[in-house]
Amino acid sequence: MKLDKYSGLLHEYFKANARTVLKQPNSCLKYPFVDPGSVYDGNLWDWDSFWAVYALFSLANSTGDREFRDLAVTHAKGNIHNFFDHQLEDGYIPMMIEESELSEPYLVMKHKEGAVLNMMKPFLCHQMALISGFCDDYEWYRPYVDNLERYFACYDRFYFNGNCGLYVWADDVMIGVDNDPATFGRPRFSTANIFLNSFLVSEFQAMAHLLRRIGLDARSEHYLAKAHELISSIQAECWDTRDKFFYSVDVDVKTRRYDWFHEGLGVFWKTLPIKIRAWTGFIPLWAGFASEEQARHIVGHIRDEGTFNSPYGIRSLSKDEKMYNVSATINPSNWLGPIWVIVNYVVFRGLLNYGYIDDARLLYEKTVMLLGSDLEQSGTLHEYYIPETGAPVMNSGFINWNMLVLNMEDELAGKNSMDDYIHAVRL
Repeated sequence: MKLDKYSGLLHEYFKANARTVLKQPNSCLKYPFVDPGSVYDGNLWDWDSFWAVYALFSLANSTGDREFRDLAVTHAKGNIHNFFDHQLEDGYIPMMIEESELSEPYLVMKHKEGAVLNMMKPFLCHQMALISGFCDDYEWYRPYVDNLERYFACYDRFYFNGNCGLYVWADDVMIGVDNDPATFGRPRFSTANIFLNSFLVSEFQAMAHLLRRIGLDARSEHYLAKAHELISSIQAECWDTRDKFFYSVDVDVKTRRYDWFHEGLGVFWKTLPIKIRAWTGFIPLWAGFASEEQARHIVGHIRDEGTFNSPYGIRSLSKDEKMYNVSATINPSNWLGPIWVIVNYVVFRGLLNYGYIDDARLLYEKTVMLLGSDLEQSGTLHEYYIPETGAPVMNSGFINWNMLVLNMEDELAGKNSMDDYIHAVRL
């Protein structure tokens, strides 16, 4: 059976190649770190490194290789040390730290010059909680508590929109889902993206967990309250009761007066929905704050072959959107429809969270067939794929979150070594 064959091939491939993403210090990174492989060799990225570590820890457990386990922990902690090493006084941490001849990362230099750019996506506490649970060590990060407080203060200072209670991207650079039409090409500070806000919910929860584990209960409650407040704002502003979907929203709405015009009933709504159906609308299932009724409707979107459901997984953008495109592109990379394994995994985990086991299993099988066929035909893996055919688009040698296919297998079998972490960042 091809599924078993491909699963075996993938296990062997990742066992043989996982160490290639464990990198030694370089010109801008003082500590060992994890990179995504392929064209991203030598660079440390925010959410990429989290997902890679998530997969590496699971792989270390399944192989029983103690040396590899220790290496994975050293490099995971190195990621965190490197990010804090480049944190500025106002709390800003760059999204990416690149190997460079420059004296410091480009994003850090621009922020020092006064440019407010996007900061590290909300995966810092995620990764720290993951490491701590895996090692059963909650003291290693104690010296960083003040750094963490400044990190969140920076989010509140530059990216929080008090009118609607949501967080916004500063611009469309390095937003993870690079060319998400809800943000890409739109005005600065105008989009409260559902990606950013959903992951921030569990980032607040992860911070609360970290603080609670070292006895800082009062501050822990503060961050739990922030998570609850953000959930309320997401539910009020991002859930569309007609379409039964979570959308990113435009926050640049206000009454604009001209002379004596517009002095009557003004703009009383806080946001406008940006009605573009992207995979990001499924993240609330992963984060666990969607209601059971909302989950039922969202699963309907996941199953819909006319929109997201494809033979090889979840399209990153609904097929019926005018922007749907599966071209090969980098900087920005293409999230306008191609299959990304990280999308398949986040949706898979969301399905498990709400008890849709059969849907999760089918998505796992599609992911195995996608990566296994690529490995069999090309001898390597790629960054993203054509939904209809499973053909690779670009960037051979990409490892990173492709390893999550092994997590999917373990989690379906009830062997998830990350359970403590998952429970720590769910309400």
